[in-house]
Amino acid sequence: MSQSSAWRCSVCGYVHRGDQPPAMCPICGAGREEFQAYVEPEASPLAATAWRCLNCNYEQAGADAPEVCPVCGAAKDRFEPEAPAPAVEQAGKDVGRILIVGAGIAGISAVEAIRRSAPDAEIVLISKETEGPYYRLNLTRYLAGEVGTDDLPLRPREWFAEQRIDFRAGLEVAELSPANRTATLRGGEAIAFDTAILAMGAHPFVPPFGGATLDGVHCLRTLDNAQEILAAAKAGEAGVVIGGGLLGLETAGALAKRGADVTLLESHAYLMPRQLNRTAGELLAARVRELGINLLTEARTDQIVGDETVAGVALRDGRMVSAGLVIVATGVRPNSYLARRAGLEVDSGVVVNGRLRTSAPHVLAAGDVAEHLGRLYGHWAASQYQGGIAGMNAVGVDAEFGGLPPSSTLKVMDVDVVSMGISDPEDGSYDVIEDLRDDVYRRFVFHDGGLVGAILFGDASVGSAARHAIETRTDLSALLASRPNAVDVADYFAAQ
Repeated sequence: MSQSSAWRCSVCGYVHRGDQPPAMCPICGAGREEFQAYVEPEASPLAATAWRCLNCNYEQAGADAPEVCPVCGAAKDRFEPEAPAPAVEQAGKDVGRILIVGAGIAGISAVEAIRRSAPDAEIVLISKETEGPYYRLNLTRYLAGEVGTDDLPLRPREWFAEQRIDFRAGLEVAELSPANRTATLRGGEAIAFDTAILAMGAHPFVPPFGGATLDGVHCLRTLDNAQEILAAAKAGEAGVVIGGGLLGLETAGALAKRGADVTLLESHAYLMPRQLNRTAGELLAARVRELGINLLTEARTDQIVGDETVAGVALRDGRMVSAGLVIVATGVRPNSYLARRAGLEVDSGVVVNGRLRTSAPHVLAAGDVAEHLGRLYGHWAASQYQGGIAGMNAVGVDAEFGGLPPSSTLKVMDVDVVSMGISDPEDGSYDVIEDLRDDVYRRFVFHDGGLVGAILFGDASVGSAARHAIETRTDLSALLASRPNAVDVADYFAAQ
């Protein structure tokens, strides 16, 4: 391997400066062969056992794998053990007080990275929500009755005391002064900091149609939202979910499991157009309808109707869908208002560089609020990686986020679905190998002898190997020379 001043982890995008790559990525645990960058620090390895979900790459520490993945719902047998955590570079100076605004996965990952690299750092964690940090992606499973509130926490409350974290729940930062290095809470208390990490996440986007403020209209982003929906949902009552993306699908499925009469509205010609092609989208639509959900495609909302309480949804083509409950699931927008008022550079999200620093170098941002190279990731894995990298940089351990390829791994309506990379190219320079049999659809997209994208519907077992091939730019010319069909390609990845 040649000398380089920067090596990049092809799995998570982590980049570090140094002459040689590390034995293992400190963010995602990838091996040396995945790297283009990093000198292993002189520190003792952390002895820890962890398990990684083969479907979505979620990692959980502990002696045993969880019964069910809290992120994608995969069973225990879809977990594999991870090697002990790598050596962790230690901060070489007193880093002072670090303020983290937001206690989602990005904020918690930042806390963990800071504590690993700077054991004596003073950490203040502010959360607007009154609950402790929880698995936000499990809210639809909570709606469906598949998990309870005891299954939601990211970390137990006592963990914060054990880690010497000043965790303050139910508080909101109203003003941030990068110049004075102070944050002012809505109640007036000022908190001084040496470095701040903004991890405020995102909020639901509600299109500007009428009736969105009627009683009975909800969004799903927080545990409070989920509990409000549960209180309003009644078995046999008509409900409408506006938006056929990931959240809309999972919400419709959850309400259907609760016995509601659900109609799902998708404005596009097929479901999940950003992740799937028409074939996979229509397969998914068939599954949705099998579960008793009334799916309407090319259904554009004109307004939500009712007096004080919702009565239905009027579509632009004149159709009316009656409902006593409406869930709006039309995407999210970054919570960038605090950064904007503070004078930081903000586009769609808070603009950050590769080290996740904002236009004020001692203020970093990570997760759904951060915009890196013009891109908002908006998914769990990216938020987890960015939080860890921001935490490392906050204490002076040089780390860089190199980006992640687009990828979605989910279980929709009990069907495994994976979409990654360029899965539906628009020109003829790509080679597409696809196959549909027994309700299993495989689509592999190649370019210049390498895999650049894939869609797997109904069987995601080779998803991890396919993702690895994309991220490492594996040369698959020999495989392509054999003129394989989609099953042959899947068998090849299954053997890796």
